[in-house]
Amino acid sequence: MKALLDRARSFRRRVDFESDAYRKLAEGQYPEALFITCSDSRVIPALITGARPGEIFELRNAGNIVPPYGSPGASGEAATIEYALEVLGVQDIVVCGHSHCGAMGALKSGDDLTALPGVDAWLQLARPELAPVLTTATDDPSLPDVAQGNVVNQLAVLSTYPVVRQRLDGGRLRLHGWYYEVDTGQVHELEGDGRFRVHTG
Repeated sequence: MKALLDRARSFRRRVDFESDAYRKLAEGQYPEALFITCSDSRVIPALITGARPGEIFELRNAGNIVPPYGSPGASGEAATIEYALEVLGVQDIVVCGHSHCGAMGALKSGDDLTALPGVDAWLQLARPELAPVLTTATDDPSLPDVAQGNVVNQLAVLSTYPVVRQRLDGGRLRLHGWYYEVDTGQVHELEGDGRFRVHTG
């Protein structure tokens, strides 16, 4: 923690906050995309995309899960999606899963999560649709089949949100599925045929 604290304290000295780019941040945010990904500390959206402050709006949770629309109780996920589209006007949403995901690993292994009731309840949102993949996925520790299947499923859930569906139908929104390899840095993009492929820039 000391190293993190030291860098936070020196941040003002390391960045040119007198530049126009930073001054404009006080006027508001105009992100290009909503980036939905896992809370995993190895996944850093701005590092992966090269985004600068103000360019992406982030939604992070265990397993990059999108709760079903209309789930009871307040939802930070639903609020973030709604705000990104209705207020910020983003035109692209990325759902990004990743290799070696702890949440996907717990689903694949069927671990007893009684000691983690919050985690268990949260993962139950993803389990039913992932069931076919969980029974056929290989024992590869990077869990590509499970993580990629989850991305596809969460995109499908996202599409049921009225605020999303209206924009998709009107051609004002694009959805993207990504799978990020934490040990290689490769980004696999979901294509129209349902397969994930790596594209070189």
